[in-house]
Amino acid sequence: MEPLVHDFDPPERFVAGTVGEPGQRTFFLQARAGTRVVSVALEKQQVAVLAERLDDLLDELMKAEETTAVVPAVAPLDLEDTDPLEQPIEEEFRAGTMTLSWDATDERVVIEVFPFNEAAVVAPDQVDEDFTEPEPEEVLLVRLTAAAARAFVKRTSSVLEAGRPTCPFCGSPIDADGHLCVRANGFRRRDP
Repeated sequence: MEPLVHDFDPPERFVAGTVGEPGQRTFFLQARAGTRVVSVALEKQQVAVLAERLDDLLDELMKAEETTAVVPAVAPLDLEDTDPLEQPIEEEFRAGTMTLSWDATDERVVIEVFPFNEAAVVAPDQVDEDFTEPEPEEVLLVRLTAAAARAFVKRTSSVLEAGRPTCPFCGSPIDADGHLCVRANGFRRRDP
């Protein structure tokens, strides 16, 4: 069976955002074209790695001699998006594997997000040589201009920074009631 492809080429809006209070946030990727909105849940680390790799890809494209596309060094101001996620948020699936590539023909960044598949997660001592990962039932496919990709990276950085403050001593997140800092021999630290 062919997977359901949520194709946005290009989306009117593609953003990372959160729902909930810092420390209890749920992260989403959200794409919109007209009235069609697709929201995919993912982990904070996944969205951080996506933004980092996307930024690295754009930097490499800027340096590559064969790149004919205009790749901005920073996000264009006219593409800045600080609006909240589209409501209501209906999770299509939880993200598992993501791929990132550059389509030189169309001069677009291509992002594919596949659902998390529990069947593909096995302990190293139980690897089955004959196991083949089942085909995904659906996929989010987003094709962005380089400028829109830079704007995505900028917004994602802001979203990630809007979480809990980090302890200046150990780097761990500080909850509203503080945290036990290992570098302070277990004394409770508060947000400075």
